[in-house]
Amino acid sequence: MNKHEKLNYVEFASSDLQSTKAFFEKAFGWSFVDYGPEYTAFSGQGLDGGFFKANLCSSTANGAALLVFFSNNLESTLVKVTEAGVVRLLNRYSAFLVAVAFISLSQAAMSLRCGPKRTHNHTLQRTPKSRTQHWNPKRYAENARFVSDLGLPVIELLAPQPRERILDLGCGDGSLTAKLLSFGCEVVGVDSSPEMVAAARALGLDARVMDGQTLQFGNEFDAVFSNAALHWMKEPEAVITSVWRSLKPGGRFVSEFGGYGNVSAIVAAIESALNSRGLSVPSPWFFPRSEEYRRLLEARGLVVHNIILIPRPTPLPGDVSGWLETFAQPYTAVLSAAERPSFIAEMVEVLMPVLCDEKGNWEADYVRLRFSATKPNTAT
Repeated sequence: MNKHEKLNYVEFASSDLQSTKAFFEKAFGWSFVDYGPEYTAFSGQGLDGGFFKANLCSSTANGAALLVFFSNNLESTLVKVTEAGVVRLLNRYSAFLVAVAFISLSQAAMSLRCGPKRTHNHTLQRTPKSRTQHWNPKRYAENARFVSDLGLPVIELLAPQPRERILDLGCGDGSLTAKLLSFGCEVVGVDSSPEMVAAARALGLDARVMDGQTLQFGNEFDAVFSNAALHWMKEPEAVITSVWRSLKPGGRFVSEFGGYGNVSAIVAAIESALNSRGLSVPSPWFFPRSEEYRRLLEARGLVVHNIILIPRPTPLPGDVSGWLETFAQPYTAVLSAAERPSFIAEMVEVLMPVLCDEKGNWEADYVRLRFSATKPNTAT
């Protein structure tokens, strides 16, 4: 629509026109008209415009255009955008307006990286043979104490009672295990990390090295509790079966862990940067939708009382580098030790426009899946 002295057309730079078009076509159903190999135009999307091929970028230092989309259904829009690429919701709770900044899964639709596009000699993507995550209790306490601090609502959902026998699945350094003990419960903590189990034992806790996918218990717990751990266990059916076997009839399974869309901006930045280096690392995490995990629980016979996906932007104690050093080792392990510091510095720069506010406060784009389920009294 042409109106005198009103905005009529807008143009954006893109380092990869094909990826840009693919993103908007998949997410929003846009259509494009190409004008040669270096320009493509769109229309009928509220404002007509186009993308031109250039190695320009957006940053907090030089500024950028902000795309603002109207949505009547934020959850539906979130699913579309996440499946097509990556979304960062600046206001997840608005019923009317959502501003989104995109980072691509591979060759960003609209890149946030500054400077000319890098070229590398790699011709094939390499996947590392090992994606080991090593846990350091001291580093965890410095960079991730918020994990256990934010687990208190899950304990409230569990509602532990005196003399109950409770299994803390993925107990880490024992911070929440000790909290459960304060309710007068008998608590056993298990974790796959010997270092974290040693830290929990140093607190005087009954902590054992054990894989949550192959728990060695039988009908002995009144409840299984787990906070911020199940997304590290890539075989959810095995986990649920182990929990079922560990619970007494009538026992409760209460947990919160990473859900669909969790740390999507961080993952996108990491994967895009690794892809540009000719590297590819499978996700180390399992982030399910609520309906997907409900089906898994019910398939094993558990009765689901409630299950909900909760967007929860989470303040970090510093910038995102501490988070990356603590949690992203399966990704950074593919890099040499000499490359890792500069890679993490690059991630801080790329993610600053997305995860850091104007006051310098950082937050991780967490989405948590919280549920409560019960093993029927009639079960054996």
